[in-house]
Amino acid sequence: MTKKEIWEKAVAFHGHECPGLAIGVKACEAAKLKLGIEFAPDEEVVCVTENDACGVDAVQLLTGCTFGKGNIIYRPTGKMAFSFFDRKSGESIRMILKPADQQMDRKERQEYLLDAPVDEIFIFGKPGFPLPEMARLFETVACEKCGEGAPEHKMRLSEGKVVCLDCFVDYSRGW
Repeated sequence: MTKKEIWEKAVAFHGHECPGLAIGVKACEAAKLKLGIEFAPDEEVVCVTENDACGVDAVQLLTGCTFGKGNIIYRPTGKMAFSFFDRKSGESIRMILKPADQQMDRKERQEYLLDAPVDEIFIFGKPGFPLPEMARLFETVACEKCGEGAPEHKMRLSEGKVVCLDCFVDYSRGW
């Protein structure tokens, strides 16, 4: 696919054009260039995204890293950073967006991001954390308060009852 076709596919998936989506497209381009990764039909590639912004849609579409398969993980630092891991080669890379030139308007920023070389857009390094484990399946447990099921690792103990996060009362915060 050409860069134009990749962009059009990403826009169709995301719903609109924006600089954030362009960041995600370029992060995928960088991961493919630097790690040689291909689209992951299963969990061969893992992405840890430190943001939940528009670019994550491009990552899911273009790399095959999805929340449903468990090979995209949200690490909520708020940074425009992506770490990619290749399970086959053992290689990894972390990229963080360089500060923006405030002189560009939104459209100019988007075009710059799409056209600039990845080394001009991102700072590259190694992730500060290990390769995440493979996705696991968890037993579903019924909440003893509302009766709804949730995976066991999301349940809490409250007043001697196993409860879901919606029913959990966090007494450490005085509630």
